Amino acid sequence: MINRNSIVIVLFFTMIFTTISLFATSVDSNKIIKVYRFNIDEMIAPPVWRTTKLAIENAQKYNADLILIHMNTYGGMLDAADSIRTKILDSQIPVYVFIDKNAASAGALISIACDSIYMAPGASIGAATVVDQEGKVLPDKYQSYMRSMMRSTAEAKGRDPEIAQAMVDPKIYIAGISDTGQVLTFTVSEAIENNFCRAEVKDMDELMQHAGYKNYEFIEHKITATDKVIGWLINPMVSGILIMVILGGIYFELQSPGIGFPIAASLLAALLYFAPLYLEGLANNWEILLFVVGLILLAVEIFALVGFGVLGILGIILMITGLTLSMVGNVGPGFFDIDTTGIVGAFLVVIIAFLIAIVGSLALSKQLFTTHAFGHLALDKVQKSDEGYTSASKEYNNMVGKNGIAYTVLRPAGKIIINDELFDATARSGMIEKGTNVFVFDYKNAQLIVDKI
Repeated sequence: MINRNSIVIVLFFTMIFTTISLFATSVDSNKIIKVYRFNIDEMIAPPVWRTTKLAIENAQKYNADLILIHMNTYGGMLDAADSIRTKILDSQIPVYVFIDKNAASAGALISIACDSIYMAPGASIGAATVVDQEGKVLPDKYQSYMRSMMRSTAEAKGRDPEIAQAMVDPKIYIAGISDTGQVLTFTVSEAIENNFCRAEVKDMDELMQHAGYKNYEFIEHKITATDKVIGWLINPMVSGILIMVILGGIYFELQSPGIGFPIAASLLAALLYFAPLYLEGLANNWEILLFVVGLILLAVEIFALVGFGVLGILGIILMITGLTLSMVGNVGPGFFDIDTTGIVGAFLVVIIAFLIAIVGSLALSKQLFTTHAFGHLALDKVQKSDEGYTSASKEYNNMVGKNGIAYTVLRPAGKIIINDELFDATARSGMIEKGTNVFVFDYKNAQLIVDKI
């Protein structure tokens, strides 16, 4: 039989444990929950991806207990949405989303990645079909990728994957839910009924109350001036403009050799293009190096060689490759561990910028040097022969058949010296080094045509 002393001891320890448990519960109920809050209220693009990444990293620094997204978006770029989705799925801190009216397309993918979804009255979620900038539905290979992301994301958060992919593909039939031949979009009540929303709430305070948090404080994500500038510079449209300035500066510098404004503008644009992408971890050293090597090869082809051949073509390819890959994130440590979902879009941005830069430079140079709209960049004096001007110089004509020495490097144009006098000259073929003996074959276009002896 159990004696009385044993019963007393058991009761004593039971009272102690009960007291400790009640005290711990009381302390826990009085704990202030830190809620790190930020907005996704614009088109899903690299700036939004940057904001999300910084917000989650800052939430960890603040030891936040919860991350809350205030969302109102019609969607955007697939690669940026995928990066945001992955960052949310990998977060060690629970992520809630409050859909304030719209979570369409890429916004639906991001919302489904969150631990809890709350919706405001009149809000909707869905319509995640992949379309181009004109709103046209892209081929099935893009839809297939989006379907797989929606399925895997829904599975990771315990939501119905079939419903998730029905938001992408109108052909998916789900009895009583998606049987109209249209992509699926949920209202608030439909989302609650199908476990794609926990509750309808009017604001974030009501959300916190519904989630069971009584003592909490919001920590707002603050976007600094530097963040705004970087976010603006990594916008694909701005990147495209910077590429046009880079190429346009190079073109105009070739039209007027020497270090001047065009090359300075080109270098500044290159710095503004690569620096934000490098800081964001998108552009790697080797990708920037590809662009630099391509630029060097192009310069060698133009200045050192006659014509345009393999080096020039290779240089352009390397420049395009470097510019394109710098806009695409890396998913691993290897050279080729790149995020292939955004490479097509980045390539199109670079190619379109290239074409616009070339056409625009040609058109602008014609305006600059053939009209008076830009002041005295264009010559406004006509040198007529009856006024004593002539297209050929007798002195230059007399040099044909004589020997001289290259006063500068001819690549192919430069200067030669004959009888201690300087003359403009062009190499008939290849490049002629300074100090090389030359022979004058002909005189054309106000220059002596020479070759090595």
